[in-house]
This record gives sequence, C-alpha cells and structure tokens, in this order.
Amino acid sequence: MIEICTIGGFSEVGRNCVAVRVDDEVVIADMGLHLENYIRYTEGEDEKPTDMTPKKLMDISAVPDISYIEDWRRNVVAIVPSHAHLDHIGAIPFLARKFHADIICTPFAREVLLTMLHDEKIDLDNDIISVKPNGRHRVSDKIEIELIGVTHSIPETTSVAIHTPYGTVIYSNDFKLDATPMLGPMTNIRRLKELGDDGVACLIMDSLNSTKKGRTPSEKIAQDELAKLILQDLDTKGKGIIVTTFSSHIARLRSIVAIGKKLRRKVLFLGRSLSKYVEAARTTGIERFDDVEVVKYKRKIKRRLKEIEHKKDKFLIVCTGHQGEPKSVLSRMVTGNLPYRLDSGDYVVFSCKVIPTETNIKARNELDLAISAKGAHVFTDVHVSGHASSEEHRELIGYLRPKILIPSHGMHSLVGGSAKIAQELGYKLGKTVVMMRNGDRLRIV
Repeated sequence: MIEICTIGGFSEVGRNCVAVRVDDEVVIADMGLHLENYIRYTEGEDEKPTDMTPKKLMDISAVPDISYIEDWRRNVVAIVPSHAHLDHIGAIPFLARKFHADIICTPFAREVLLTMLHDEKIDLDNDIISVKPNGRHRVSDKIEIELIGVTHSIPETTSVAIHTPYGTVIYSNDFKLDATPMLGPMTNIRRLKELGDDGVACLIMDSLNSTKKGRTPSEKIAQDELAKLILQDLDTKGKGIIVTTFSSHIARLRSIVAIGKKLRRKVLFLGRSLSKYVEAARTTGIERFDDVEVVKYKRKIKRRLKEIEHKKDKFLIVCTGHQGEPKSVLSRMVTGNLPYRLDSGDYVVFSCKVIPTETNIKARNELDLAISAKGAHVFTDVHVSGHASSEEHRELIGYLRPKILIPSHGMHSLVGGSAKIAQELGYKLGKTVVMMRNGDRLRIV
C-alpha cells in the first residue's frame, strides 16, 4: 500500500513537504520554510524571538504543519530534502527532532544544513547521510531512495525516487531541463526514461512555471546578459558596482566573479546567507571561489566597507538584499547604516526576479526608489528562472509516464498549468491527475 499526504507547498508557495507511506513506513520528502512568514517573525523585531518551537513556527505557518501526519509520526524512517533551498530544507533544524529518522541528502545540502544547525545552535539526534546525485540509499527492506540529478538554480538538486514493492513514487520539486547548465551536469534524462519504462506509480511535480509557454531559458543566457551589461554596456571606470542575487545560486556567483576578474576588481561577498552557501560549495569542491573575500558578520562588514569607502572602483561587491529585505547588507548600505556611499553614476544590478509576494514587491519598490534617489543606476531582472516551463513539464511527464500525477509547489492558480498539460496528454482530472491541498491524503495502490 502507498498513501501520500501533502503536508506543505500545496496551498501556498513555500514550506514544501510531502509524506509517502509504504505500508507501515513513511518517508518525508522536503521539509522547507515559508520564507516570508519566517522572515516576518524572526526579523520583525529588534531582538530575535525566543519562541522558536515547532508549535509556534507551525502556528505562524513558517514551517510545514506536521500535525497532519501525527498518526504516522512514529513510522517515519527517512527525511529526504531534494535540494538545499530554504523552502525545501530550512525547516529541518526545527522539525526533524520530532522523528526518529535519518536525513538523506546530497553532500552540498548536508553542508548547508550543518551550517544552519551551527548558526541556530541546534543539535539534532538524526544522522545526516550524504548520497551523491544519482546515488541510492537503502532505507529498509521495502524502501530504497534514489536521488536523480536534475538542473535547477542551486547545485546538486535532485528528484527523489522512492522505490517500493508497489511501484516508484517520484518527487520532482524543483527542476528544469537546461541543455547548457553553467555548473554541474545536465538533468539525468537517461535515468528518467528508464524509470518511465519500469513504471512510475506517482509523480509529484513542481508546477511553479507551468503556465509559462515554451522552455525556461538556459542559465547561459543569464551569464551572457550579465557579462554584456557590465563589461560592454556600462562605463564602469571610477564607479562603484554592486550586484545582488540569490545567495544559493553558485553558478551565477561564479559568473559574477569571472566578470570581476575581467574588470581587475577585487570581489567581495558580504552577508551571512552568501557565506553559508559559498562555504558549502568550497567544502564539497563544487566551486573554490579563489581570490574572493567573504565577510559574514555585521561588524566585520561595517569595518571592511569603511576600509574601501574611498577606493570602491577597485572592488566589485556582491551582497544580500535582492528582495529588498530591510536588514540586508544592500538595504543598510542604501540607508546609510553601513559606510558605503552610493554616488551619482554608481551601478546596482539585481541579478534576480522579485519573488511575487506583497511584502517583497513593496520592499523592492522602496529600495529601487531609494537607490535611484541617490543618482545611482539600477538594473533589474538580469536573470533566468530555475523552474521548468510548460514544454519541460510536458517532456518530464512523457519521460516518466506516471500512472498518477500530483502537481505541487503552489496554490491551485499556479499548479493548474501542469494539470492542463497532463489532460492534453490523456490524463483525467480527479482520477489520474489529482489536485491536492495541504493536509490531503491519497491512496495510490
């Protein structure tokens, strides 16, 4: 018997989490944060809140509501984050201790998780088992986990295959089919096709961009656009350059470092989030970031910026703040809380998209206006998504040919694109393509 409970990420974007029950054993795929709710709670006051208990974080919808599987709690045998983005792995420090289960993840995700545990001063009893992409781990006599390598905007992203005596459940959240990734191998399409030939009982699939036509552009497009902008289009002589992007986007960060070297500028990475992912990349050997100076803590950032305030044309600064977060390095530079004065003619490049929440849109609008008011030039949306578009969804379904498809990663308005594509391929809404919400359960076989 296979039964699925959609715990989080099916009624909102964020706090992704799914439980798959195989007879009397349960595997949890992903255990992520709802970043907006988490940041609002932890950064809304001057002092960090003292109540970080699972109950409190569930009450404010910052982490998945694991009370949905309270009757399965003692049966959980593994927690398997698909990759190291916080909306997929970030709740593990707060919730994993509720389960007597190993955490199974890639080496990069393991390093990110260990850093989070250190920063939060949390000790877990759970063993953290490292499995390389495209590797396998036997959990029990009935369950084997396979981490299939896929392309995304963070290293070592995987689709989680849960092999059981009753068939395979594949949790593919997130993915894209990038033919020219700038870091790491292409999606393991050969293995996906093999699994499709063997028979897939259920596919739980990222649907965030499923309503967008065509294919998501390759990361190489973003690399080329960023290089053209900074190296060719802009007159950077004597000017300050600040770039902000997703801290986890190691491929993008590598491209920015290459631009800095061509400009003969020292590259500075400023902020705790950047440090977390960069150190994970260094430790795992994914990217060395030679000659990059990483400054993590507020006091050291303030001291370093004061040292370079009169020679900023010798540096390329990469910092946190791409969503306009008020306490980020970029926001504090703009407001004058850090000693880096933006002057007329300086450049600020947002190599990212605004995550479309009310809080983020408002914060970014305010930050963009504040930067422009200082006379600096603002460039936005120098970016490509890490999420597949409609044709890639069609291809993945075609490779795997699942008996049942469950769209994931958002409310119904977002996941409906996948359902429509599935129906075009012959799936029946409510029967072989099933729309689920947080807390729903579905018996597969």
